[in-house]
Amino acid sequence: MTRYALPLLVALALGACQGGASDPQPAQAPAAQATPPAADKERDADGTATVPELVVQTVDGQRYDLAERRGRWVVVNFWATWCAPCLKEMPELSALDAMREHVEVIGLAYEEIEPETMQAFLRERPVVYPVAIVDVYDPPADFATPRGLPMTYLIAPDGRVVKRYAGPVTAEDLEKAIAAAGGPAHGA
Repeated sequence: MTRYALPLLVALALGACQGGASDPQPAQAPAAQATPPAADKERDADGTATVPELVVQTVDGQRYDLAERRGRWVVVNFWATWCAPCLKEMPELSALDAMREHVEVIGLAYEEIEPETMQAFLRERPVVYPVAIVDVYDPPADFATPRGLPMTYLIAPDGRVVKRYAGPVTAEDLEKAIAAAGGPAHGA
């Protein structure tokens, strides 16, 4: 048993070091913040701006600006490739984005991962919505730092946060929140 335990422990230790927070190289931050948090912005108890700003570069090199999405419902989903509940909700969020003209999803990968690795991951688990990598050491200033994943925000067409979900969310949950906030009901 001891003969097998040492190689197993070494393999586990090496695996834990790859891409972890103790990695000696600084994390790449392809995502860019729009502005530092403004002291005069209205915020909720967790620090999320009532009307958040978000400007990021997606893994396919496109610029994503939340302000340019006014007039649409936007789902801002913080997630990670290692998060099982996140992976479970991805197909449903993708279907919601694809099937509803009034709803758009943006995935914010909240982990230390290289863009090329994320692109390879997305080839295996494709989604129709854009994905950006956010710096875990400098997350978007207008959103509360996620304390768990997934963390999802529903943004109304006027740019205001309507609802926040800590943990997995379904398309049905989002459709109900949109209808409750005065948006179109599912099937309408």
